[in-house]
Amino acid sequence: MLNFGNKKVILGSASPRRRELMKLMDIPFECKVADYTEHFYKHDAPEATALEMAKGKNKALLNNCSDNDIIVTADTIVSINNCILGKPKDVVEAKEMLKTLQGNKHTVVTGVCISDKKKSDCFSVSTDVWIKHLDDAEIDYYLSKYQPLDKAGAYGIQEWIGVIGIEKIAGPYFNVMGLPTQKLYEHLKSFLIDEE
Repeated sequence: MLNFGNKKVILGSASPRRRELMKLMDIPFECKVADYTEHFYKHDAPEATALEMAKGKNKALLNNCSDNDIIVTADTIVSINNCILGKPKDVVEAKEMLKTLQGNKHTVVTGVCISDKKKSDCFSVSTDVWIKHLDDAEIDYYLSKYQPLDKAGAYGIQEWIGVIGIEKIAGPYFNVMGLPTQKLYEHLKSFLIDEE
């Protein structure tokens, strides 16, 4: 268990999955949503893009934090064939993304930034994911019953499509959900030691 003393952790995210994972890590935190517009070009480098967006969110929140606040922000993207897939704008684009991902390996990259008024620590984590070939009925079922529009690559590994469709992964599972919990824990631990 990490001891934050008089420090307060601010999770800069609207993602219910990131909130859930922070709770599972037994980290007390408050949520604030950064006033930051995500932007990238589909052929940008995935790691650099995820980090840039995590840093942008962090900087937006850092301006309004106190000396005792530790800001944690993250951004997750999906990359396949040197092309970044963000969050789909509508169901049509979500279906196109799932058709692109099926039967192929893709990489999920999460950029994370931890900072306070004195310093910052930023890193990225990648996980390779293989999804089976999905038929149209499976894709349509998922799109009709779940909410893919708030997820990079149009799917959640913890949802039905992940349960029936993921053949294997190489790398941290929770990273695919949006937060590389093990690495985040270790980086927070080091961050707190450096504060002493």
